[in-house]
Amino acid sequence: MFMPRAYDRAITIFSPEGRLYQVEYALELVKRGAPITGVSSKEGVVVAANETPESILEDADYFRKIFQLDEHLCMAIAGLSSDARILINQARVYAQSNRLLYDELVDIESLAKRLGDIAQVYTQHAGVRPFGVSTIIAGIDATGSRVMTTDPSGSYRGYKAISVGRKSEESNKLLEERYNDNITLNEAIKIAIEAVKIASDGNISASNIKVAIVPSDNKVFKRLSEEEVQKYLE
Repeated sequence: MFMPRAYDRAITIFSPEGRLYQVEYALELVKRGAPITGVSSKEGVVVAANETPESILEDADYFRKIFQLDEHLCMAIAGLSSDARILINQARVYAQSNRLLYDELVDIESLAKRLGDIAQVYTQHAGVRPFGVSTIIAGIDATGSRVMTTDPSGSYRGYKAISVGRKSEESNKLLEERYNDNITLNEAIKIAIEAVKIASDGNISASNIKVAIVPSDNKVFKRLSEEEVQKYLE
């Protein structure tokens, strides 16, 4: 049996089993991150996240897990916020460059591929480490409602609904049971909140579950207020 210690010292070395241990360590970090969920419907997309600060003294405004990238799409993050900041900035630049070059909103799959390409480069060069963050990219483009993910390996995938982060197995099980292709935007908000609630430790309230939506009709990003989230919790 091969011991991983001989193969986890450099990111460019495959183990005899064909594994990159540094990438797997980054994926393990993501599994300990704050739970996030993305759900698509014909009426729009929803992202929800647990934004509970790590300390009661911390300013909650600086503990965000959901970020607007453009007027028609947003991103939720699980993992290292410092690593996520680099990808968020790159995504915003790419989205605005697409507007300047083509005078149209960026395609969500193209954006996910771009971020995946950036993450992948950090899995094949010595002296660097993988990004310790996974993302859920959600929005509306020419093809309709889209929810896609990226991870530290550089891969990207599309989903109808997905949870990432802490206890994601339990959240995804709920999504598999509750999701259907004909759900409304309100129903998508409900199951997104419930998925985050299941994966969260301790008491959950409208102050620490944050929700953002992009409706299909106007394609404009919107954060739900605490009062609106409270109605769904009830």
